[in-house]
Amino acid sequence: MSGKSNKAKQPPATIAQNRKARHDYTIDDNYEAGIVLEGWELKSIRAGKVQLRDAFVQFKNGEAFLWGVQISPLASASTHVNPDPQRSRKLLMHRVEIDRMMGAIERKGMTAIALAMYWKNGRVKVDIGMARGKKQHDKRAAEKERDWGREKGRLLKGGR
Repeated sequence: MSGKSNKAKQPPATIAQNRKARHDYTIDDNYEAGIVLEGWELKSIRAGKVQLRDAFVQFKNGEAFLWGVQISPLASASTHVNPDPQRSRKLLMHRVEIDRMMGAIERKGMTAIALAMYWKNGRVKVDIGMARGKKQHDKRAAEKERDWGREKGRLLKGGR
């Protein structure tokens, strides 16, 4: 045996995605961040009750916080817990990454948005994208390019 594991690298199990973000923004850099959650939030995430549509990252006192994530509480939530589905959640990132993101936002006028939420080694991770907003004509050009790629694939497949 070669000593290598037989396990193929599996893609992370995606919990939720922000599909509209790739349509509205041009993504330059991606960062992975952990997220601080409460118990009821984790149970709701396991049940798939997460929405990232308007999620963005804001910085306060040198720390990153995730805003706009909707985590709906389960009906079986405890009575002594007062769930807030829209609360801000602290992101766990390295200082260098936070400084780099803050610099890009201040100097380049970029936005930090949540692209996806997924499981990694039993922990919830958030994929943060440094984004620049697209203009309407950029969206049309991207759509034309995507359609042409599809059409080209059909022509090449049918031409054989």
